Amino acid sequence: MKIVTHKILASLASVTLVGFSAFITKTKPEFNLSRPNIIIILADDMGYGDTQCNNPNAQTLTPHLNQLAKEGLRFTDAHSGSAVCTPTRYGLLTGRYAFRSPLKKGVLGGYSPMLIEPERFTVADLLKQAGYKTAAIGKWHLGLNWPSNANLKPQELGSPSEQASATNVDLKSDLVKGPNDLGFDYSYIISSSLDIPPYVYLENGKPTERVITDIAGNNNPRGVFWRAGKGAEHFKLEQTLDHFTQQAQTFIQQASRDTKPFFLYLPLTSPHTPWLPAADFQGKSKAGIYGDFVTHTDDVVGRILKTLDEAGVKDNTLVIFTSDNGADWKPGDAEKFPAHQANYIYRGQKSDIWEGGHRVPFLVRWPAAFKNPRSVSQTVCLTDMMATFATLTKQSLPAHSAQDSFDFSTYFTSKNPTKANRVSTIHHSISGMFAIRKGKWKYVEGQGSGGWSKDESPLKHLEAQLYDLENDPRETSNLLEKQPVIASEMKSLLIKQREQGFSRMGAKE
Repeated sequence: MKIVTHKILASLASVTLVGFSAFITKTKPEFNLSRPNIIIILADDMGYGDTQCNNPNAQTLTPHLNQLAKEGLRFTDAHSGSAVCTPTRYGLLTGRYAFRSPLKKGVLGGYSPMLIEPERFTVADLLKQAGYKTAAIGKWHLGLNWPSNANLKPQELGSPSEQASATNVDLKSDLVKGPNDLGFDYSYIISSSLDIPPYVYLENGKPTERVITDIAGNNNPRGVFWRAGKGAEHFKLEQTLDHFTQQAQTFIQQASRDTKPFFLYLPLTSPHTPWLPAADFQGKSKAGIYGDFVTHTDDVVGRILKTLDEAGVKDNTLVIFTSDNGADWKPGDAEKFPAHQANYIYRGQKSDIWEGGHRVPFLVRWPAAFKNPRSVSQTVCLTDMMATFATLTKQSLPAHSAQDSFDFSTYFTSKNPTKANRVSTIHHSISGMFAIRKGKWKYVEGQGSGGWSKDESPLKHLEAQLYDLENDPRETSNLLEKQPVIASEMKSLLIKQREQGFSRMGAKE
């Protein structure tokens, strides 16, 4: 149960937030370290090695991310909750691994119903309860409850990962439920990835255009891909990234004039397919149109940081930049651009249980709280946002929430941080394969990548995998037969945490 329901939260709010104008007051923002403004910029499919601050040999240009790292913290062992996008987003917003939800593998479609349960306590709930204005702007990909066409029932699916069709969906009408029912005061989103229809902007659950047409698909060249389907008459795929950036800048400018702190969840559409860098970025990298799109993404970060500076709220705004999973950098891409390692030295790619699937960039800046930029080797997971923000805002988590969220806020607030109490991390691939990490050891419950990569190793016939990441970060030597006791202990720990419904002590399923 939530501490405070969405309806009660809404009634407690001093204003009903219909649009940005409701945020504006003439009072200067209050400076309060216990309630910083918070922005999470979530890139879509950006690998650890796509950023120059993580990979000196990157063939992309990421000056703004480099500056973010120079001014703040660069976590070198950060992981998305899954190797693909929907489950990672679920975990980030709920503090709970998505495999505990009905989604056991794969991702949602554009017409899928909401995955986050209505009663589930979210990061937006937590911060709204602390007096924040909350907003979600960008790619949602967590399901929406669409209205049905007249005389047609909602489509019944056997599992969330099944792709629902547009046949019985009324795209011209307002949503039945969406982000505004999960703690967000304001939302401006598309339902899914930019290569999945419908191609419609939704502001506070209302389509910004009500004339719907057919949009042709594309699949050439590699990466410039999107599916055919329904969309708004004036929707332009190539303008989406910049459009969301402008919406986010407007939110920051107007929210900064209020006395309340703000929380902005900004999940970008890039550099996920379709790779559509704007003209200003074409040819700027040495990694093709993908590298150009990464550079475009970096520019978006720069525009957000500049907006914070111009609004006078840079110092007390906590900015987190990360990605929902590793890069979709296939063997053919690596052959064409061998100098660029999108996932750095790590094995595999998006979708995989190997490190390339879920080890992600994670940069943090909060000038008012810490002025000693550094790299941090502490293992963190994107599910940890909930517990960390609870501590920063001096709140307690309800018992039935954030089952897999661990507080690492002391890295933000102390020169001598105490080690986070996360002792193990569960990984999950697109096919539903599990792995668990504890210290230097990583145990994979199965053969192969669990995703799109092929396993060419000599021990690929073994029923499981065990790696020493401290000495073998590339996961080249399966130690299953050499370290059977450790493998058995890791397997038991995985089974226990998976079946008990939580990994954070004190939490309950």
